[in-house]
Amino acid sequence: MKLENTAENREIANRYRQLLKVSKWSREKGDVQIIRKAFVMAVDAHSSMRRKSGEPYIYHPIAVARIVAEEIGLGTTAIVCALLHDVVEDTDITLEEIQQAFDPKVANIIDGLTKISGVYDTSSPQAENFRKMLLTMADDVRVILIKLCDRLHNMRTLEHMSDRGQLKIASETSFIYAPLAHRLGLYAIKTELEDLSLKYTQPALYQDLKYKLNASKEQRNRYIRSFIKPIKVELDELGADYEIKGRPKSIHSIYTKMVNKKLEFEDVYDLFAIRIILDSEPEDEKMDCWNVYSIITSIFKPNPERMRDWISIPKSNGYESLHSTVMGPKGQWVEVQIRSTRMDAIAEKGYAAHWKYKDKKNANSSNNLDNWLTQIREILEDQDGTALDFLDEFKMNLYAKEVFAFTPKGMLRKLPKGATALDFAFDIHSEVGAKCLGAKVNGKLVPLSYEIKNGDQIEILTSAKQKPNKDWLNFVKTSKAKNKIKQSLKDEKRVVAALGKEALGRKMKNTGFPYTVDNLNKLVAFFKTEDELELTYQIGAGTLDKEKIKLSEILVETTKVHKPGTERLDPSKLTSKTSRELLLGDATIDMDYTFANCCNPIPGDQVVGFITVGGEVKIHQTACKNAQNLMSKYGYRIIKARWAGQGNIEEEFEAALEIRGIDSLGLVGKVTDIVSKQLKVNMKSISFESLDGTFLGKLMLQVTDKQHLEQLMEELKGIDEYIKVKRIDLENIPKLTS
Repeated sequence: MKLENTAENREIANRYRQLLKVSKWSREKGDVQIIRKAFVMAVDAHSSMRRKSGEPYIYHPIAVARIVAEEIGLGTTAIVCALLHDVVEDTDITLEEIQQAFDPKVANIIDGLTKISGVYDTSSPQAENFRKMLLTMADDVRVILIKLCDRLHNMRTLEHMSDRGQLKIASETSFIYAPLAHRLGLYAIKTELEDLSLKYTQPALYQDLKYKLNASKEQRNRYIRSFIKPIKVELDELGADYEIKGRPKSIHSIYTKMVNKKLEFEDVYDLFAIRIILDSEPEDEKMDCWNVYSIITSIFKPNPERMRDWISIPKSNGYESLHSTVMGPKGQWVEVQIRSTRMDAIAEKGYAAHWKYKDKKNANSSNNLDNWLTQIREILEDQDGTALDFLDEFKMNLYAKEVFAFTPKGMLRKLPKGATALDFAFDIHSEVGAKCLGAKVNGKLVPLSYEIKNGDQIEILTSAKQKPNKDWLNFVKTSKAKNKIKQSLKDEKRVVAALGKEALGRKMKNTGFPYTVDNLNKLVAFFKTEDELELTYQIGAGTLDKEKIKLSEILVETTKVHKPGTERLDPSKLTSKTSRELLLGDATIDMDYTFANCCNPIPGDQVVGFITVGGEVKIHQTACKNAQNLMSKYGYRIIKARWAGQGNIEEEFEAALEIRGIDSLGLVGKVTDIVSKQLKVNMKSISFESLDGTFLGKLMLQVTDKQHLEQLMEELKGIDEYIKVKRIDLENIPKLTS
C-alpha cells in the first residue's frame, strides 16, 4: 500500500471495509474482486498525496464511493468510478490503462469526470469543464451522480481550504450543483449542498439561523408530538402500515423564505414539515395516500391555496407526493407530506432509485428523467455558443417550476413555468416550432407570446412560409426553443456573411492587405463588432458599406489587437492610487478597486474582490448574488479581500434600509429623529408610502461601518413592536431625476 504509517494503513483498511458493507445489497458475484482492484489502483496512485487537512488523499475517493453506494444507492460500476475519479487528472495513470483494466463504461465515465486541462480562453474554464461533463452525462447519467457525490464530500471538508477556495467552491455549488441535484431528484443531497454553501458564503447569518433553530428545537418537538397524536389514532384504526416523521426545514430554505417573503426568523411559521410514509402495494399506493389525506383534513382544516398533487401528475424529476398545509393546534400552519415508501425513496435518492422500482407498476416517473436527458442532448447539440452561454441556458432549466398542458389529442406536455405557446410548439418538434404561425388555446386564437397555464389545451398553427425571427427570442423561455431560434438565425446570418466575406476579401486583395486573423481583429476592433461573423454579416447586409472601409487607414497600425480577457490577469502587477480601508490579496499588493453598486459593501461586511477584464478590482459582499454568479463562472479571478481595521473613521459609506410597520401619527418624525439627531447619521434620501394603515419607508444613509448601521437598525426597531427593518441593495432606492 506504500503507506509508512501503520495507523493510517489500518484506518484506510477500515474505511474500505465500511464501503464494502454499505454496498453489499447491490453487489453480484465477482463484484468484490472488481471493487478491490479499483481500490488497490487508487491507493497506489494516490500513495504520496495528501489532502489540505493533512490526511492521506485516498480518504477522499473512498468517501465519495461510500456516498455513491450508501446515500444514492448506485452499484459496482459507479463505486469503481468513484474510487478512480481523480486518478487520470492527478496521477500518472492514463485513461487507456483504465480501459484495459476495467469495463469500457468505467473509462467513459471517468473521462467525463476528468477536468479539461489547459482550458484558458475568453469564456470560463469552469463552464468548459461543466459542459464536457454534461456531454458525457448525456450518455451515462452516473457521471453527474458521481460528480455530485464528489462535490458533497468536498463541501463537507471545505473548512481546510483557503478563504478564496471556499468562496469559489461554495458559489459554484449553489449556482450549479445544488440545482442539478434538485433536478435529478436528490433532495437530501441538494439540501445539504445548499446549507453548506450558505455556511461559507454567509457564515455569520448561517450560524445565527442554526443557533435559533437549535434554541427552538424542544418546543418544536413538543408541538410535533401533539400534532401527530390524533393522526396516529385514526391511522391505527384504519390498519395502515405507516411511519410518521417530523423534519425541520433546512437552514437555506428558511433563509430563502425570509428573503423572498421579507420576514424575520420569528415570522417564518413553517419551520418543519410532517411526513407520512405508507408501506403500500404499487397498485394501492395512490388510493392509500388519498385516504390518509382525507383523514388529515377531517382532523385539521386545510389551506386550499397550499394543496399540491404530485401523485396524479409527478414532477419531471420523478417526484411524487401529496402536500397539504393545514391549520394545527394553537393557530399554527403545518405542512403535511403524504407518500408511499417507493415515492419516498425516489424523493430522497432521485434518479438512482428508479432502477430499483423500474419494473413495478405505476413507476412511470423514470420516463420523466429519460425525457429530461433527451432535452440535455438537444441543448448540447448547439455547439456554436460559448460555454458561458450554455451554462446560463442550462442553469435556467434546473430550478424552474413546471406547468402542464395538453395537445389537441390529449397528450400531456410539461414545460417550465412562464413558458409560452411558442415554447410549446418547439417542445412538440423543432420543425413545428420553426414553422409556427400562431396558436389556439382552449379553442381561442392567442399570440405566440401567450403564457401557458396549467391544464391548457393548445393547438399549434403552422405555415411552410414561416421562419424564426429575432423577436421570438424576447418571449421564449425554454433552452430548446432559444437554441433552435438562434441556430436558425445564425444559419441565415452565415449565408449573408459569406457574401460579405467574399466582398471584403476582394477589397483587401485589391489594396494589398492579406486576409489574416491579425488584420481581421483590427477591423473587428475598429468597427466595434462582436466578431468576424458580425463584421462580414454587416458588410454582406449593406449596413457597413465596404466602399467606405479605408483599409489603408485602419490596417496601417501594426500593433497587434488583443481581444480582452484572453490572458490570465496577474494581480501582483496591478498598482493602486489609494488603498482606502481594504487589504487585497496577500495584503502587500496595492491595487485599484471600486465598490460594486449591486451590493455596496461597507466596513464590517464579508467581502471578496473580483478582477474584471479591464484589470480593475470590484469589491462585492460575499452574499451578493452577482458575486456568487461571477465566482461560480470565473473562480480564477477571485482575489481575497478584507477590511484593514478601523481605519479612517471620518470616511463614510452609502447604505440603504427598508422599514415597514403600522402607520401612526408622528412616525416619520421618530425615524428622522433617531437617524439624524440621536445617531447623527447623514441621511441622503428618504421616502415613505402609506397604504391602508401600513407604511413602507426607504432610506439612503451614510455610515462609517456595518456596526454603525446595525446600531441604527436596532434603534429603529425599538420604535414599536411592529417595526421591521432590513438592509437592501442601493439599486432598490429610487434615483432622483432632473
